[in-house]
Amino acid sequence: MKYFEDVAVGDIMRFGRYEVTKEEIVEYARQFDPQPFHLDEEAAKASLFGGLIASGWHTGAMFIRMVVEHMTPVHATTGAMGFDDLKWIKPVRPGDVLSVESEIKEKVEGRRPDRGMVKIESRVSTQRGELVMSLVSLVIYLKRSGS
Repeated sequence: MKYFEDVAVGDIMRFGRYEVTKEEIVEYARQFDPQPFHLDEEAAKASLFGGLIASGWHTGAMFIRMVVEHMTPVHATTGAMGFDDLKWIKPVRPGDVLSVESEIKEKVEGRRPDRGMVKIESRVSTQRGELVMSLVSLVIYLKRSGS
């Protein structure tokens, strides 16, 4: 388990593999972001995107799924305080396979002695190395000593 004391500014973590399907894009859009270019292939072809794309919020959900599966089990985190600088850089399409690269950018002592905040810059890319999303997460880490 990695605690606040164990992570260092400059540490890089690479993880995740998420295969994006047309069915999942449409289902997410039906429930949360029902815009034509997320729901209908013909309407999407006529849009500025030229085809069906995932909602940016769906991309964020896929990102957090990879974080929960690959980082959370081995990092002593208790959630996050939010994020900064979210960017959707390129559309995510059916058939894309996403992965994450995260870098520790800053560590800040917490107001409580048993935890600290870690700024983590993450980049989500496709199997072709195309950057599709970036953000800085403000993650709460427990301290090993608890004091």
